[in-house]
Amino acid sequence: MNKIGILTSGGDAPGMNAAIRAVTRKCIYHGLEVYGINNGYQGLIEGNIKKMELGSVGDIIHRGGTILFSARCEEFKTDAGQQKGIEQLEKFGIDALVVIGGDGSFHGAQKLTEKGFPCIGVPATIDNDIAGTNFTIGFDTALNTIIEAIDKIRDTATSHERTYVIEVMGRDAGDLALWSGLADGAESILIPEKQADFDDVIERLEKGMKRGKKHSIIVLAEGVGSGIEYGDKIKEAINLETRVTVLGHIQRGGSPTAADRVLASRLGAKAVDLLLEGKEGRMVGLYNNELIDFSIEEILAEKHVVNMDMYKLSQELSI
Repeated sequence: MNKIGILTSGGDAPGMNAAIRAVTRKCIYHGLEVYGINNGYQGLIEGNIKKMELGSVGDIIHRGGTILFSARCEEFKTDAGQQKGIEQLEKFGIDALVVIGGDGSFHGAQKLTEKGFPCIGVPATIDNDIAGTNFTIGFDTALNTIIEAIDKIRDTATSHERTYVIEVMGRDAGDLALWSGLADGAESILIPEKQADFDDVIERLEKGMKRGKKHSIIVLAEGVGSGIEYGDKIKEAINLETRVTVLGHIQRGGSPTAADRVLASRLGAKAVDLLLEGKEGRMVGLYNNELIDFSIEEILAEKHVVNMDMYKLSQELSI
């Protein structure tokens, strides 16, 4: 193995650049050439590939987003698109590929591996919705962005004695809502895996009002529904002045936390180690602070499970 490619795909996540840096420098340390593929699988099909040097990844460990950019690519979901990608990899003499992204990105990596081209996946998504790893790159940074926003919103909620519904990202996984809600003492947390009964949410608000509570925070994952619509339902149910904040893409940006920089560095370097060991079709992950690897096919067949003990704790503490 002489040449390794890197690409980032799907939604950007803080820490992707730290992973790119780790893969690049680990390869160079072992005497391998590294090639960065711009714009994910779309760039792979188009041959948007460049050789990386030590200086290519200088001064990026602290930057959010991805210097290799990212894009969705419907064409790569087809056999013809995948074959185009392999032809480009062969054209540049690339022997293996490190794919940094989420489950959609891993589907592409699995298809390439099935067609005889070795790939290793590095989990990077703010939703933390990949099985086989305690944390994905970007989750901790996004979580801290949400917590900072809720802290500020709580100041206003307190001043104006209002209830705030805060919608955070998480179509299929409620980790961002659960962790931020627990960290910020939210009265109710609404996640796709355990949708709280609306009557229970109202009961909690009414109990708080009866004991003199002047404001409340409700954290809602986007997979549950619209925060705006949920706020309207609360107004209709108990005529309580309610405001809604949809945090949106602010959750994806920003300088990665120390936790994400270290995680990305460890996972990126481990991906290169696996390729040097002759492994392929694997995903690197972190479990109990130990680096592990799983078959990508196995990971894609599993479903990420939210920590329901944490959910129960959040309910117990928000009485």
